[in-house]
Amino acid sequence: MEIIGFSAAILTTAAFLPQVYKTWKTKDVSGLSLPMLIMFFVGVFLWLVYGFYKESPSMIFANAITVVSAFFLMYFKIIYSKK
Repeated sequence: MEIIGFSAAILTTAAFLPQVYKTWKTKDVSGLSLPMLIMFFVGVFLWLVYGFYKESPSMIFANAITVVSAFFLMYFKIIYSKK
């Protein structure tokens, strides 16, 4: 079952990374909603905590990467919106 979890983790995490890269390169944050990013970040962080609680490597792997990516998008939204 863990292989299904890792497959899902890789796909969902990889799907999020191009948005982070595009935002970093273009500095265009006009299409990003800060309240959505905050809710997403908190949700992913809670999934990460839950992954540790359940001792699920796939949940920990996916959510550790995604929480960092979500943090970067929030950071970009804040700093690039000021310019």
